[in-house]
Amino acid sequence: MNGDPKLYSILQHQGIAFEYHEHPPAPTIEEAMKYWKDIEATHCKNIFFRNHKGNRHYLVILEHRQALDIHELEKRLKQGKLSFASDERMFRYLKLTPGSVTPFGLMNDEENHVHLFLDANLQDSKTISFHPCINTASIIIKWEDFIRFLDWSGNSYEFLDLY
Repeated sequence: MNGDPKLYSILQHQGIAFEYHEHPPAPTIEEAMKYWKDIEATHCKNIFFRNHKGNRHYLVILEHRQALDIHELEKRLKQGKLSFASDERMFRYLKLTPGSVTPFGLMNDEENHVHLFLDANLQDSKTISFHPCINTASIIIKWEDFIRFLDWSGNSYEFLDLY
């Protein structure tokens, strides 16, 4: 299986079953949609931000077709201007490379530095899909198992009405 063996070990240890789908590299939503067409799950886009001071980092997750109003998010967070975090920051905190952003990278955030914002509408999902820390596969897990993974990670998270 492609992806981080540490992730598969964690999922197994947590008793989280998953469905694995290997595919060619899919670094963008547009590319990934080609391989998701026969996979029934809520497919997500994951965006990694930093605040203007660079001392806070956020992972925002929403359904893949949904647009995010960054200025509205900035107003809600009251953290000043948000910008996309650099590749170096993404690797430092999540051990991920561009095109492979996934909440599963939280397993590498040992200091629980990254705060997660999830679109509230995702709570209606039965299953949800993400890259397993590499963009040549997707894994599908039950929504409640995803929440269990987040609780295991120790990172803070909250639901927002993002649209």
